[in-house]
Amino acid sequence: MAVRTTETTVTFRNTFTLSSIDGPQPAGTYRLVVDEEEIPGLSFLAFHRTATMLHLPAVSVSSPSYQVVSVDPAELQSALDADGTSPDKG
Repeated sequence: MAVRTTETTVTFRNTFTLSSIDGPQPAGTYRLVVDEEEIPGLSFLAFHRTATMLHLPAVSVSSPSYQVVSVDPAELQSALDADGTSPDKG
């Protein structure tokens, strides 16, 4: 079974919160990694998402510690929609 990983960024213009993250996060650009697995047995190539991970802190922040948090993709999209942004192309 094939697995693929896609790395992009998401940019928040405002402070945001997600249920899987303790406390509000500042505006900024964050790395987003999505893992997907191939759906076997189809006559065409298709994948389903198995993990969506947000890297903390924001890309521009220098920090002695970093964290990777599994997030709900629907909740992330709702937060981006509320912020008036969408995933960056990258």
